[in-house]
Amino acid sequence: MKTNLITPEGMTKLKTELNYLWREYRPEITKKVAWAASLGDRSENADYKENKRLLRQIDGRVRFLRKRIESLKVVEYAPEQEGQIFFGAWVEIENDAGDILQFRIVGPDEIYGDAKGYISIDSPMARALLKKEVDDDAVVPTPNGPQDWYINKISYTNLEV
Repeated sequence: MKTNLITPEGMTKLKTELNYLWREYRPEITKKVAWAASLGDRSENADYKENKRLLRQIDGRVRFLRKRIESLKVVEYAPEQEGQIFFGAWVEIENDAGDILQFRIVGPDEIYGDAKGYISIDSPMARALLKKEVDDDAVVPTPNGPQDWYINKISYTNLEV
C-alpha cells in the first residue's frame, strides 16, 4: 500500500499536471475530436479514433489525480528533523566498496517522470535509513542479503548535502 505523504514540491507538481490536463490539453483534444467528427464517417476516421482514445486517457488521469490529491498529506519541513533522516531529507550514503549514493526520500507519487535522485518512503532503503543520523550505519535488506550503508550527510534544503 502506498504511503499518503507528499512534499510541498510534489503536491505543486501534481496540481500543475492536473491543471494542465484539464484546462489546456483536454480542450485541445476535444477540439480535434469535434473537428474529426465533423468530417463524417467515424468508423474509418483515424484522427477521430486516436483523439477519442487520448481523451479517455486524459479523463482517467484527471480522475486519478483529483482523488489522489485529495487523499495526500503534505509534509512540511520541521526544524526538529534536523540531524536525523525523515521524510523529505536529502541523504548521502556510502557502502564498504566506496559506492556513494545521493537521493531524497519522498512520497511514492513523486518518484516518476523527471524525479531523478528520489526514492520512495516505502522502499526498503528509505525504511532502513529513517531516524538515522550522520555517521550511523544502516542495514538494508536486498535480494542478495543485507547490505551495510554508512550515512555521510543529511540535509533538508537541497541535493548539495
